[in-house]
Amino acid sequence: MQLTDAQRLDWLRLIRTDGVGPRTFRRLISRFGGAVGALEALPAITGRAGKRVTPPSKAEIEKEMAAATRFGVRFIATGEDAYPRSLQATDAAPPLIAVRGNLEALAGPSLAIVGSRNASAAGLTLTDRLARGLGEAGLVVVSGLARGIDASAHKATLATGTVAVLAGGHDRIYPSNHGPLVERILEEGGVLVAEMPMGWEPRGRDFPRRNRIISGLGLGTLVVEAARRSGSLITARYALEQGREVFAVPGSPLDPRAEGTNDLIRQGATLVAEVEHILTVIAPLVERSDPFSEGQAFGLMHAALEEQPDFWDEIDLDGAGLPAAAPDLAAETAPPQEDSARLLSFLSPTPIGTDELSRAAGLSVRIVQTALLELELDGRVERHGNGAVSLAAG
Repeated sequence: MQLTDAQRLDWLRLIRTDGVGPRTFRRLISRFGGAVGALEALPAITGRAGKRVTPPSKAEIEKEMAAATRFGVRFIATGEDAYPRSLQATDAAPPLIAVRGNLEALAGPSLAIVGSRNASAAGLTLTDRLARGLGEAGLVVVSGLARGIDASAHKATLATGTVAVLAGGHDRIYPSNHGPLVERILEEGGVLVAEMPMGWEPRGRDFPRRNRIISGLGLGTLVVEAARRSGSLITARYALEQGREVFAVPGSPLDPRAEGTNDLIRQGATLVAEVEHILTVIAPLVERSDPFSEGQAFGLMHAALEEQPDFWDEIDLDGAGLPAAAPDLAAETAPPQEDSARLLSFLSPTPIGTDELSRAAGLSVRIVQTALLELELDGRVERHGNGAVSLAAG
């Protein structure tokens, strides 16, 4: 598939519409035969649900596309040859990604490396060693351009290929002092990937959203250092839900930066002390002509992906009882504080499934999952196997 310029503009208008994320985008495209039909139908179908949504105008999207062109950014749609097959195989793949740099860096096998921003000297040294070894073995290294482990992974693989996934727009690099690193990545043949529009300043909730792209681009994810409340653990969870391998470097029980990685190993992640520990697991996937052709067994995406306006749950796109829209990525709403407090009153040190918690609290699963993410990041709940949660110890 190859979109025309007009089709690409329509796709951008649809995905930039309030409340439309990857799953709703695909559902609308399927129902109305393309972006044009979906755009025409949106005001009416959302109006019937009590909230009239108007897509951005052509002029607004043309302005974004012109700004992207000035930056050397290209929009690549899912299904096009240049769209990474690894990411396309995930459940919440962005319909379009904004790419700057060498597209060939997205074509080969890759592995994600993430970890602490406040990394130790030992962690940085080991990251450099492992990333270089992976690059020399022919793997492109993917990371999130953050301080610490991410930056070390990028710098170590400038010569062999690196992909930086941004939380904001291409013209809003975060952290801002990584501008020189971005230039080096581009000069050495690497690539930058973003989902958000030009001019978008990254916010806290944008980083978990970015993390599912980091894990989705790789055959696996390596976590070098991570505290128990680290965003790196969210990336590892995405990797598991996307059917990818998870690797972790062990650390001292006395170092809080090792608590998350040690927990991952106890939960079944592959322990890594040298690059061969990764290559042994990855080699069979690299040798396959298309490791994603057989599809993946996806679970529910993490709660960070499940924040969408309530009205989408009620919309019947064709009047014939289509299933309610799957949770989406686009909304910026957070659960009311009273919902979080209500959930806490039903939690105890004994793990309970989210479905059972939802029934007990009288809240929708979407609200429960969104509230649990915030409580987890606050260190007030812990997650267990099979989607169960409990009050955090202490």
